Amino acid sequence: MDMISALLIVDLQKDFCPGGSLAVSGGNAIIPVINRYIRIFLENNLPVLASRDWHPRNTVHFRTGGGIWPVHCVQNTEGAEFHPELALPDDAVIFSKGMNPDLYDEYSAFQAVTETGQRFPDFLRTNGISRLYICGIATDFCVKATVLDSLAGGFAVTLLKDAVCGVDINPGDSERAFDEMAAAGATITDISSFTP
Repeated sequence: MDMISALLIVDLQKDFCPGGSLAVSGGNAIIPVINRYIRIFLENNLPVLASRDWHPRNTVHFRTGGGIWPVHCVQNTEGAEFHPELALPDDAVIFSKGMNPDLYDEYSAFQAVTETGQRFPDFLRTNGISRLYICGIATDFCVKATVLDSLAGGFAVTLLKDAVCGVDINPGDSERAFDEMAAAGATITDISSFTP
């Protein structure tokens, strides 16, 4: 079977962009680049996937429940919506994560499910997808966790470095995340040298 590639956009939601409750600096600046990648994938009839945080109102993930994060991306709120400038195609497959109120850490799309409850890795295998091109927010958390889990699960991964941005709670976290992902086997590229 030929290697089927898919674009995975990680958590490009309002709450993670400027003006949101957990805004990542530059979160909206990467959207035009991501839209270019989307167009390339659509032109090549390749699938576009998107993950999202989809938290319940009360969860141990939030500070209010003992976690470290402010309330963000609560199910069916405006902040949980994808950024309006993101040109997500109508047939994009959406994966939701962070729904278990008793789990502190559900950063990775590997922990996400479709609307019908199909697990992310099962969806990939069922559809013959073996390579992921990953972009989105945040480099040092959800993007990194997704890349590492994908590699550990046997999938080939290319990180689109011009289409991610990080939280950088500690200065240099994003750069260290790039190093960690590369060391684990991820290819790192940008739009100037990109072919799906």
